[in-house]
This record gives sequence, structure tokens and C-alpha cells, in this order.
Amino acid sequence: MLRRARPPLSGAPSWGRWWERLLLPAGVLTVLVAAVASCVTARVGPPGQARIATWNMCGVRQWNCEDTGDGPRKVRALEQLAGSDGVQAFLLQEVCAGDLATARAKLGKRWHSTFKTYVYRDAHGRDATVRCAAPGQGAAGIAILSSSPLSHIASAPTQQPSAGLRRGIVCATLTAHRLRVCNAHLSLPGSDRAHPGWELRDDQLKSLAGAADGHTVFGGDLNSAPPSTEGGSSWIWPRAMYGRYRECDQRSASSRAGRATLAVGHKVDYLFTALPRTDCSVRDTGASDHSALILQVRTG
Repeated sequence: MLRRARPPLSGAPSWGRWWERLLLPAGVLTVLVAAVASCVTARVGPPGQARIATWNMCGVRQWNCEDTGDGPRKVRALEQLAGSDGVQAFLLQEVCAGDLATARAKLGKRWHSTFKTYVYRDAHGRDATVRCAAPGQGAAGIAILSSSPLSHIASAPTQQPSAGLRRGIVCATLTAHRLRVCNAHLSLPGSDRAHPGWELRDDQLKSLAGAADGHTVFGGDLNSAPPSTEGGSSWIWPRAMYGRYRECDQRSASSRAGRATLAVGHKVDYLFTALPRTDCSVRDTGASDHSALILQVRTG
């Protein structure tokens, strides 16, 4: 995967009544500065709406992610997306368990997560958990990170390589919004080492769409071009996608395109829903070769 460097956003609070700072103990001043900075950067979404993001963090360094930044840089990007962009739930791919735990702790006690590891199955059917290369980062996988408690957590059954890297789909309910979310990371063509000619994404997309209902946001890194793109793989897309459900960046009923989310200029990250869409953004985090895709939906 290719990389690109991106500068982080920055901002600092302004202070009035300067003389009050001179009367405050240093520890109290530090707490107040942190609180004010939080108030300045936090974005409050409209009532009855939720903001969901999908982001491939490129956290597994041995997967050509060495030059996308270390764990702390990726955690800061999550904090910024939660603060400046008001993201209330993340669908994360290529995340390390250690980064997920750090992000959850930094975001605060009200944040919750669920994690599903990547597994490599060898030719003899033996499974091994994929580990992140950086020390102390633990397993690699996909995750849901939410500012409200998660319930009804489940993996959606889906076709996976008989030999090779097995990713998957995980779903959960955001209790504060009574909203179901499903996060998927699909197999690349040729992922099945035993059957390199097999196409798995069509079955995986059907499983993903089948796990959704009218009150679901679902998507992730689908490792697929939009069905409008030439190249002969548009047949993998279920009819319900772009039909019954609409994609975050879908401009009209007939549209099958969207802004690029990968550094090389392709769209591979998606968010679908049947709920009313009120905003769609693509954010360059500076900490991955994928941009974050942010969808705002009306839930009430």
C-alpha cells in the first residue's frame, strides 16, 4: 500500500481575564486548560442524529504500514475525529488491540469497544492469530469503538479463505441511538491460498447486506471498487446496495460513484444505510493510507 503524509489539524483556546491565571495553582490551571480545549474542539451533533466513521488505521506495520505513523499518532487521529468531527462510533480495520485500548482510555469512561482478531489459516486447517509487529500492541483485527454502550455483539457468518488470511464481519447495537452497526473487512482477490482463483467478495457482501435492516449503518474496508468502475467486478455487488440501501457518498439513486478514500486515488471504504443521510465527509487523518469516511444519519 502507498502512503502520503498529512499534517494534523491544530487549534488552541483563547483566554480572557488574564489576571485570573496568576491566582490559580498550576495544577488547577492545567485541568482548566484541558477542559477548555476539550470544549473548543468537541463538535456536538444535532439531536436525533448519529455520526459514524469507518477507518482503516493501517496499524499492522508489517502490512506495508511502516511509514503511516506509530500507535500514538493513530490514537491522536481517533481523538481528533471524535472531537473535531463529532464521531460517535468508529468501524475500524487493521487496528491493533493495544491502540484500541489506549484510544478507549483516552476518550473517556463512556467509550466502549468490541474487537475481532484476524486469523491466518494454514493449508492444514490450523489457525494462528495475527499479531501486530510493534511491541505490546497485541493482536490485529477489526473493531467497533463507540461513545455509548454496545449490546447484541455478534459476528456475521461469511465465506472466508479455506487457507489464508481470514478477516470477517462484526456487528453491535449502539444503545444510546438504538442503531445497529456492522463492520466488515473483505478479502482481496487471490486471498484463498488453496483456491487463488476463487472470488469471495460477492458472498461476503451478501452476508454484510444480510446482517442489516432498516435501522443499520454498515460498511468498512470492502477492498472493492464501486460498481460503476470499469474492470469487470461490478457483478459482486448485491442489488440491495445502492438500491434498498444508500451509500454515504451516493449523490443520486442512479449514482454508483464516490470520493476516493485510498491514497492511490480509489474508493474502497463504504458506509451504507436505509436511514436518512444528512452529511457525508472524507477526512485525511495523516495516520493511514486510508482516509476516514464519516456518515451522519437521522435516527429519530
